[in-house]
Amino acid sequence: MREKWWLWLLIGVGIIYVIVGFAITNLEQSLAVVRINGTISSSKEIVDEIDGYAKKESVRGLLLLINSPGGGIVPSDEIYRSILRFKQKGKPVVAYFGTVAASGGYYIACASDYIVSHPLSLTGSIGTIIEYPVVKGLLDKVGVEFVVIKSGRVKDIASPFKKLSEEEHRILQNIIEQGYNNFVDVVAKGRNLPRDSVLRIADGRVLTGNDAFKLGLVDTVGDEVLAKEKLRELAKVKGPVRWVERKKLPLF
Repeated sequence: MREKWWLWLLIGVGIIYVIVGFAITNLEQSLAVVRINGTISSSKEIVDEIDGYAKKESVRGLLLLINSPGGGIVPSDEIYRSILRFKQKGKPVVAYFGTVAASGGYYIACASDYIVSHPLSLTGSIGTIIEYPVVKGLLDKVGVEFVVIKSGRVKDIASPFKKLSEEEHRILQNIIEQGYNNFVDVVAKGRNLPRDSVLRIADGRVLTGNDAFKLGLVDTVGDEVLAKEKLRELAKVKGPVRWVERKKLPLF
């Protein structure tokens, strides 16, 4: 009789353990939020943040809140690749466009599974650019001569103190074309669009969320609430959800 009592006790404890464990697992279901704001000049902080969430079992998906006009192609691509790594864990990613998500901001979003844009968000601007001022004419007027001693004929390429030669123009144009073609490929792959279709709109134009939806650059128009609901759906999260976000400390 005593042996049966211990048996029933063990069975009861086991059942309670399973129920509590299941409840805790549900309570620990988290969806991460990463904000990409302003000009994209560095990627390390955001990449570390996304890679960190990818390692956490409790984090079931990622919401990207993008409000950026773009920036450097290298940091944009590094963030893009970190999102792809996150998805390799079997976790979905949804992007939401705020006021603006253009150029590098849109590039990053192409790694996501689903894009929600505010109807009046400014997006698109698919392309690459190099620009710099030339002050040679002004220096000539005030009688200032800028002396350059260099190791090669194009070592001072893009110097603001001289006009660009045809050779230098070809070199910079080649750099631009490589970045541009990579951007087009990222959009075509991420949005499952024919490359020719992307090329027809990849002329640097800025689009509203409504126009981007018509062209297939985003999946739907709506607000942040809609984006969150879509992520819950893709992550197959039911019940309580904890939205986790790394808080940025103020600089003093």
